[in-house]
Amino acid sequence: MKKTIQLITACFLLATSLAAQTTVSGTVADTKGDPLTGANVYLAGTYDGASSGIDGSFTFTTGEQGDKTLVVSFIGYEELALPVRLVGKPLTLTLTLKEAIDKIGGVVITAGSFQAGGETKREVLKPLDIVTTAGATADIAGALNTLPGTQTVGEEGRLFVRGGDDYETQTFIDGLLVFKPYGTTVPATPTRGRFSPFMFKGTSFSTGGYSAEYGQALSSTLNLTTKGTQTQSRTDLSIMSVGLEAAHAYSGANSSLAGKLGYTNLQPYFAVVPQQIDWRNGPVALEANAAYRYTFGNEGTLKAYAKYAVSGMEFNDYPVDAPQLPVPTTISNDYFYGNVSYRQLLSAKWSLMTGAAVTYNQDAYTIDGDKIIEDLTGTHAKLTFFGDLTRHLSLHTGIETIIRESGQYFQRLSDGFTNRWGFNETLVAGFAEADIYFTHNLVARLGARVEGSSLFNRGFVSPRVSMAYKVAEYGQFSVATGSYRQAPRDEYLWVAPQLDYERANHYILNYQFLTDQRTFRVEAYYKEYKALVKFDPDRFFDPAVYNNKGAGYARGIDLFWRDNQTIENADYWVSYSYLDTERDYQGFPYAARPAFTSRHNLSVVYKHFVPAWQTQFSATYTFGSGRPYNDPNTTVFNGAETPDYHDLSLSISYLVSQNIIIHGSVTNVVGRNNIFGYEYARQPAADGTYAGRPVELPAPRFIFLGIFITLSKEGTLNQLQSL
Repeated sequence: MKKTIQLITACFLLATSLAAQTTVSGTVADTKGDPLTGANVYLAGTYDGASSGIDGSFTFTTGEQGDKTLVVSFIGYEELALPVRLVGKPLTLTLTLKEAIDKIGGVVITAGSFQAGGETKREVLKPLDIVTTAGATADIAGALNTLPGTQTVGEEGRLFVRGGDDYETQTFIDGLLVFKPYGTTVPATPTRGRFSPFMFKGTSFSTGGYSAEYGQALSSTLNLTTKGTQTQSRTDLSIMSVGLEAAHAYSGANSSLAGKLGYTNLQPYFAVVPQQIDWRNGPVALEANAAYRYTFGNEGTLKAYAKYAVSGMEFNDYPVDAPQLPVPTTISNDYFYGNVSYRQLLSAKWSLMTGAAVTYNQDAYTIDGDKIIEDLTGTHAKLTFFGDLTRHLSLHTGIETIIRESGQYFQRLSDGFTNRWGFNETLVAGFAEADIYFTHNLVARLGARVEGSSLFNRGFVSPRVSMAYKVAEYGQFSVATGSYRQAPRDEYLWVAPQLDYERANHYILNYQFLTDQRTFRVEAYYKEYKALVKFDPDRFFDPAVYNNKGAGYARGIDLFWRDNQTIENADYWVSYSYLDTERDYQGFPYAARPAFTSRHNLSVVYKHFVPAWQTQFSATYTFGSGRPYNDPNTTVFNGAETPDYHDLSLSISYLVSQNIIIHGSVTNVVGRNNIFGYEYARQPAADGTYAGRPVELPAPRFIFLGIFITLSKEGTLNQLQSL
């Protein structure tokens, strides 16, 4: 009887268990309805589940009851968590998975943006390109001038972008503003950037449509990212035809400290290569740099950088209307820039970056005994947060303040007259920008920047929108539009502090095809200028003649092709820009092309490395069509035009040994006498005509030769990155 009862009980329990079993079945597919093979389907917190078959179908049984969560996962797709109720009855499901958003390999907004560095296949230029491009003479702006969207303004050396003046481009280091990023020089002599490309690991150059994080730039931004902690200690020595440099870097476990001293003296060079300028003492400069890095594990990085430089030069200037009378001129410059930045990982999804920078610049001129001193002190502090709110939504937001004091002091020798004018400004700004990832192929960026200025006693909002759509594995379209504002030039605000901000609206359409070894870009744009500064040039020092009634436009198309696959050991790129622009601003009597613009610009860069010789050869050809200039002997303003600009530059780098390099370069090797415009006398001669002369470089060529030596424990390091 006992055994009979046990048998009946077991059968009852088995029947109850079988009755409680639930069969879960169905299919797994993507949003297009295509089946997903190998998807993992299971009940959370249990071992009950199955994998989908070739047709996406699955089936399994479970003894679980009540409310449960069914989890479906598949590589490359978002995980699905579906609430289900198990009551012992068969459950049939049709499951759809969405493709996961890959923010690294997916679509990225490229309208108006060129990336260099950052260790991503999206980079258009590598850091090494900036320092090995012939004709750039290891100058960041010089290399970027081979990209589309830039203008060939050979007598300046600065960045002129899409019909914009040089002051319309702002420079940032680690996101912090740099005031006066170029060195001081004499008229019609190209300047250089103050910062060596050797200190940066990445460069972001935008020709328009840039992030709401950046303000006070009508046309362009250049954001330079400094290197992290040095991994090896080293000493670098440079012996150059223009001076000497010595640098040392110490590397510790979590920190590094680097310092550099440089001395430049062009007087010996001028003794060998004659100049058209009547130099009494050629340019001499002394500079010191220091960089400190510290890493707090994997969660935080502290960076600090400082640069101090002094320079001076003396020459005789000869006015157009009195070329026989020398005007003794002395120029000196005192410059300091320093910044500190800290980046902290707050969580798996959120980070913050905070930092501050200070700039001090003083230019002192003595012109035939008259003294002019121009000084600027500027500080910039910023706090930003960035991270993911959801899988489809990222946020970048922050606040910043910019404080600057700018002024000019004048003292006349003849009667002792003195004058001082200037201004102070405190600008407070905030920005927010959201990246919305609709799909793996479609992303939109919506942002706005809010600024308030004590100088202009007003605030404003600048909206910015951009979007990108990936049409193929390597190809995508991007669009961007936005509103941008910038304070007028300091010299205008000295005289007329009542002026308002100048404004520009950007509209950009871009297509880019990018693989690891080839890049093709085409970009069309339209830029609308409003509230540009106008004044009467005959009454320059009268505040009453200044207003913001100027306007203008710039439109064009840019093309870029780069290929380092077709020719073995070779790399080349071709850039072409077409520009149509007019402005009615400054002292213009009506709308006309500015003197710094040319309709057609072409750059061809070719680099070839010969392994057997351990040598790299580089050549750059640059073309710019004629630029307008104003001839007062005619009735049409800016109606004259210069001859076309042509420049062929060559460079060579020879690796003598692993740690010794010889580098040489020559700009404009054919010695073409390029003319950048004409300058005229202020008053007409007795016959009523204005005397004039061409604006040319002091010498048709610039020749550079240097030996670069690196001392390190391993003996394998060199300065190839800095050439």
